[in-house]
Amino acid sequence: MRVILIVFTGAGMLAGTAAVAQGTWSGSVALGYLATTGNSENTSVNGNFKLGYDVGKWHHALEAKAVGASTDEETTAEAYSLSLKSKYDLSEFNYLFGLLDWKEDRFSGYDQQVSEVLGYGRRLLNTERYVWNAEIGAGARQSELRDGTSENEATLRGATDFTWNFSETGSFVQTLIVESGSENTYMESVSEVKARLVGNVALVGSYTIKRNTFVPVGSEKRDTFTAISLEYAF
Repeated sequence: MRVILIVFTGAGMLAGTAAVAQGTWSGSVALGYLATTGNSENTSVNGNFKLGYDVGKWHHALEAKAVGASTDEETTAEAYSLSLKSKYDLSEFNYLFGLLDWKEDRFSGYDQQVSEVLGYGRRLLNTERYVWNAEIGAGARQSELRDGTSENEATLRGATDFTWNFSETGSFVQTLIVESGSENTYMESVSEVKARLVGNVALVGSYTIKRNTFVPVGSEKRDTFTAISLEYAF
């Protein structure tokens, strides 16, 4: 599965490279920081980087995320993720996709999770005001647990993302991912509200829920993170 996915993604990158002059780049950088003092001192920081490249029927997206939080100088959250996704349009509404996804979360019960997925997607809505995509795919996942054990399993993945551009300067985005294997089912929900302040700068507020159905003893199955950040789009 990993070899097939690398070939799929690599073919897309080569197609893009062969027609760089015809392609379109886009992206964004976001950074948030919050500190409170008083009876206790709390700090949180989050960063997000997105880079997209569209050429012909190919659409490539790279995304990196980092979040961290501490209370009274003790770290309470620390997570990183990196994903690379390529889509190939079959028609205006249908596409195939390949996804490589890596996660590291110090407090999730899983030190590291790597997923490779191939699948089919459909654009259920694609208007200036509303965008709604749904995907289904199959692949593999390799996990390293905090207790020193590891898991290798085949997976099924379902995902959906919905965007509502409710004004010229504001939007709401909801994404949901469910990735299920024989050992564990991972679910992630992200709710995000964005308001453009001036030019390409926007204020972004988000609420993330992550849940694993199986974790080592002593670890929580559910993690949440609230973030407020400034984003610059290019």
